Amino acid sequence: MQQPMNSKFKVKVNAKYDLELTSDEVNNCDLIKTSNDNFHLLKKGKSVTAKVVDSNFSKKEYLIEINHNQYVVRIENQLDQLIDAMGFSMSSVKHINNIKAPMPGLILDVSIIAGQEVKEDDPLLILEAMKMENVITSPRNGVIKKVVAMKGEAVQKSQLLIEFE
Repeated sequence: MQQPMNSKFKVKVNAKYDLELTSDEVNNCDLIKTSNDNFHLLKKGKSVTAKVVDSNFSKKEYLIEINHNQYVVRIENQLDQLIDAMGFSMSSVKHINNIKAPMPGLILDVSIIAGQEVKEDDPLLILEAMKMENVITSPRNGVIKKVVAMKGEAVQKSQLLIEFE
């Protein structure tokens, strides 16, 4: 898809390095797709082979391998940047300070303790509801402030289970 002239992309590599590229810079790249997930890039006379190891299109995040080194690359176009500036980005919604039971059920297991650091999508506890085991995962990176839920406890919908710092 061709981007509008002078559009800018924000690129974050390994959640550490920030780059900004214009559509002209992207379009003028000497890049050739050599197979399904492999690319050849010529930059300042140097040949580079890159492989897309994994991709998450909803997060616009890619795991790229270059010279046996892997890099997590996140790309934002101008619309993503505008949504973020307006406070509607997914990351701005992730400031959740507690987790409540999504439905009534029985706590089968609690895998975290107060003071523990967790990453987004880490499993926190298992809630059995309607004869199904539901793994409740962390909605964000953070530190657990308090674990209210206890193994074997029956909980009601919207009952507080976990608090974040």
